[in-house]
Amino acid sequence: MPTFQSSDGVSLFYQDWGHGTPMLFVHSWGLDGQMWAPHMLHFNALGMRTVAMDRRGHGRSDQPGSGYDYDRLADDLAELIERLDLRDITLVGHSMGTGECARLLARHGSERIARVIYVAPVAPRLLDANGDEVELAMLTPVLQQIRENFPHWLQQGADGFFLPAETDTSADTIRHTIDIMLATSLHAAMACFSTRVGGDLRNDLRQFDVPLLVLHGNRDLSEPIEHGRATVALVPGARMVEYDGAPHGIYHTHRTRLLADMQDFIDGAGG
Repeated sequence: MPTFQSSDGVSLFYQDWGHGTPMLFVHSWGLDGQMWAPHMLHFNALGMRTVAMDRRGHGRSDQPGSGYDYDRLADDLAELIERLDLRDITLVGHSMGTGECARLLARHGSERIARVIYVAPVAPRLLDANGDEVELAMLTPVLQQIRENFPHWLQQGADGFFLPAETDTSADTIRHTIDIMLATSLHAAMACFSTRVGGDLRNDLRQFDVPLLVLHGNRDLSEPIEHGRATVALVPGARMVEYDGAPHGIYHTHRTRLLADMQDFIDGAGG
């Protein structure tokens, strides 16, 4: 099983498939690299090398008691890139994974990164309806629900995540997704939730010096489309494609179109 040890002693699992120019996929909160398997196989068939790491506390990686802030998570990615000597990378992140991508570029530079693709990104800074910063204390009820009954919380959110009645997402896919998330350390899930909603990525995004494509659905309940628009507003030259009717699980529900838009970006303006 391919793993490496981070500089703070955590064993991190990764998948490394194929050969050619690399793509590095960063998964969302609570999931692991398995969410990207169909996308990785697609680009393998086109002659690209695809890599995905399970975030610490997630999937097949160790579950330490610390290290769930954006700085440490970005360092984990940087150490994987160094270990595999990846260059000319297309960096792809979904949801919380986009925050790690932003911090990676801010902390470690873009020498090895050719372009970045955000799928349903987190907000640069979470704001309330009045435009004021959201305090983590306001999210205490959500964290309490996660802590007390994580399976129920996930089940309750599944319809909004996939919109199965409209996207034909199967019950098996929903069950598989929930099972992956339940394998995540509860400590890691709660710590990463706080990082995801409390992070300030505005300065990170202002430092972007590589092409950025944002793909976001207008029925995303987890990361509303305004988060994608706010991201694009901070990155000069960034492009955004809005998907009508797409939920947060856009990586699955709209995969065919997503793959085509990603490929066009790699071949065109992002090349």
